[in-house]
Amino acid sequence: MGSLGPTPSTNSRGENDHLPHKEKHLSDMDQDLDAGALFVLKSKGSWMHCGYHLTTSIVAPPLLSLPFAFTFLGWAAGIMCMVVGALVTFYSYNLLSLVLEHHAQLDRRHLRFRDMANDILGPRWGRYFVGPIQFMVCYGAVIACTLLGGQCMKAIYLLSEPNGTMKLYEFVIIFGSLMLVLAQIPSFHSLRHINLISLFLCLAYSTCATAGSIHIGNSSKGPKKDYSPKGDTESQVFGIFNAIAIIATTYGNGIIPEIQATIAPPVKGKMFKGLCVCYTVLIATFFTVAISGYWAFGNKSEGLLLSNFLDDGKPLVPKWFILITNLFTILQLSAVGVVYLQPTNEVLERTFADSNSKEFSTRNVIPRVVSRSLSVVVSTLVAAMLPFFGDINAVIGAFGFMPLDFILPVVFFNLTFKPSKRSLVFWLNVTIAVVFSALGVIAAVAAVRQIVLDAKNYKLFANV
Repeated sequence: MGSLGPTPSTNSRGENDHLPHKEKHLSDMDQDLDAGALFVLKSKGSWMHCGYHLTTSIVAPPLLSLPFAFTFLGWAAGIMCMVVGALVTFYSYNLLSLVLEHHAQLDRRHLRFRDMANDILGPRWGRYFVGPIQFMVCYGAVIACTLLGGQCMKAIYLLSEPNGTMKLYEFVIIFGSLMLVLAQIPSFHSLRHINLISLFLCLAYSTCATAGSIHIGNSSKGPKKDYSPKGDTESQVFGIFNAIAIIATTYGNGIIPEIQATIAPPVKGKMFKGLCVCYTVLIATFFTVAISGYWAFGNKSEGLLLSNFLDDGKPLVPKWFILITNLFTILQLSAVGVVYLQPTNEVLERTFADSNSKEFSTRNVIPRVVSRSLSVVVSTLVAAMLPFFGDINAVIGAFGFMPLDFILPVVFFNLTFKPSKRSLVFWLNVTIAVVFSALGVIAAVAAVRQIVLDAKNYKLFANV
């Protein structure tokens, strides 16, 4: 895949041609970087650091919803959708990386998704389409992580205090307080060690989820295995597209350019290595959790697999096992949340910071702390108010992750490299764009329909 596109080495600025590539890039770029790019998107990382960031942004606790997606799709369609999702996203992310490398070699390194859209599609696309969609996706992911973190904390609490009186929104606020601290970490590159720990955490809770499912599935405690679709024909049809949106959201990233921006130049080939690290972990976690969870619980699989480990509050596995699995999940959720805060942090830094002052000067530190804290407070408040955010997340997946991760990469590649219309690559890319555009529209309709059906159960600050 690394050879899909040409890799021209022409320098569009004739000056500084006598300097090594890395020095030339840095001398050109640093002169006109805004504060967001200069302070948040520091280009200092290696391909291994890139792998850590990618793994945290993709292999996240939403993978625990994959057995639930299977309840609408069944065995054959469920596994097929997961395989297609893995192949298409790996391919699309690699294409996006090749486009970024191409522009970097032309001395126009893009550090943000909207920069790519501005250059390739035009400034209106970057300002009014790609920028807002990416912000919606990333900030929505922060809200979802905060809500899920609160739910996991509540699950631990109820294990020790079955009749406890604490409400879900209280745990959401506690998790939001943790996010408030982590949000102050200055740059994306500063998260590399946290994201290495996150990589092991996702392996840990996925292993626990798989082991717990197999244990319950082999015991008499679990539900009777039934793999037949739920609901009437209409519900089954819309459920299929809702499941596709769930899987797309699980594979979604939305911040590939920002992650590649953390790599020290020259960037050629490094993103591909990082993707290989990420997808090795992805295959080891996604498929084991999805298959073991659906095998154990069938069409009774919950939206969060860990909920199946309790039967009317009674643990089906040892309490310590549920506790440690939820603890691993909570810790990784904090890392995932802070990763998806980076595009927001970059916008805030670009707006309020001064690139001519030092990063840790009083002039920059005070606006940084205030703006980032307000950002986390708002996301925590929304998560506490709207504990049914899972339904909204399906809409975000359809409107957000589908365009950013399945459609735009192939469009960017064809517009940048202009492959022959007789070539396989051109028609493969066109097919992906058309198919996933149609799926995105249908999945969005299915997700909105589900919100309408569930609206009667919605209540602000509900204790679900």
